[in-house]
Amino acid sequence: MIIDIFWKHRRRYGARRIVSELADRGIVVCRRTVAEAMKLQGLRAIQPKSFKPKTTESRHRLGYSPNLLLDPFELNTINRLWVADITYIPIAGRRFAYLSMVMDRFSRRIIGWKLDVTMTEQLVIDGLKDAIRSRQPGRDLIHHSDRGGQYAGNRFRQILKRSSIRQSMSRAGDCYDNAFMESCFGTIKTELEITEYETVTEGERKLGGYFGYYNRDRKHSSLGYQTPTQFESTHPGQK
Repeated sequence: MIIDIFWKHRRRYGARRIVSELADRGIVVCRRTVAEAMKLQGLRAIQPKSFKPKTTESRHRLGYSPNLLLDPFELNTINRLWVADITYIPIAGRRFAYLSMVMDRFSRRIIGWKLDVTMTEQLVIDGLKDAIRSRQPGRDLIHHSDRGGQYAGNRFRQILKRSSIRQSMSRAGDCYDNAFMESCFGTIKTELEITEYETVTEGERKLGGYFGYYNRDRKHSSLGYQTPTQFESTHPGQK
């Protein structure tokens, strides 16, 4: 069963997550036992690379929103804080495609995303619209991103305003203000073992499949080894 779980999750699970999934199947076993069994079978989980934050290019004249996360607030429900960012995805025959992603910070659920060959305001608009359609949030919501020009565009801000979403941006030159998303992108690229996709269509297919897995099947240590879907369905703070 350890071998089955290990390959089911495509080498993404180490001993702790395997212990949790065995418990879901009604089998109680300690982490050391699982780790020893994995070692005996030569099973080694994919190891994430060390996180090296990068500061976003934010030299534009579109204006900036304050960092609302500096003020204390209680994060105890979904649709209270969404975090967003853009990363690079290698595509054969061109330098990069660009992935825009929105995540609910409370449950770590990926709620909106878009892959495109240009890094424009429309890229983040499409990701935001995807999130709004899937979540239908109320008024008490903050959208946090870095200070990139895509998030400062008039059309993007108008969508936030119409949806009664407050905009928050990282402080100038402080890459750690949005470090959670940078780290999440590192996890995604490590677990997908991304080297290069042949086409954007292939990238969309592989990413879409992974995001479904990430939300429904991947246990998160920060969620008490629950999946985002499980956490949202069982946590008493859900609205």
